[in-house]
Amino acid sequence: MIKGWGAAASITFAVAAVAGLSGCGGDAEADAKKPAASATAQAATLDDAATTFQDAVTKHDTDGGCLEQEPGTCWEQMQALIEPARTLRKAMNAEKSVGADFWTEAYTLIDTMEEGVAVGDDQGAPAGAATDLSTTNRDDVFGSAHDLVDWLDAHPIK
Repeated sequence: MIKGWGAAASITFAVAAVAGLSGCGGDAEADAKKPAASATAQAATLDDAATTFQDAVTKHDTDGGCLEQEPGTCWEQMQALIEPARTLRKAMNAEKSVGADFWTEAYTLIDTMEEGVAVGDDQGAPAGAATDLSTTNRDDVFGSAHDLVDWLDAHPIK
């Protein structure tokens, strides 16, 4: 008879071995019988992602945008746009009805948004930011988001 922690370890190992042999964790045969996602479901995913992104940009505008000039005051708004942009990128990657070249401009706009948030914070809009965009990351995020909405409107996938 094993005593102490050895007994606990032996019992745990035995339970794990039995669970592994019994196939816990799913039914592979049932998974194999599930139908693959159709092209229609993929298109709906792209449509949903595009609509969610466009709605986020519209909400940003409707809520007044980012009016404060101080750094750090618009980080939440930037996050509210980059998250649906990332989801949109995944949906674009999954869309097979068009080639990768179709998405080039959209990818570039999302990449620019990513570069804007990669700074790690809202840099604010100091004096002269309207003429010297290198002093702020806001245009990278907000400007590219608006350009992406325009691009999506001009390049619908149905």
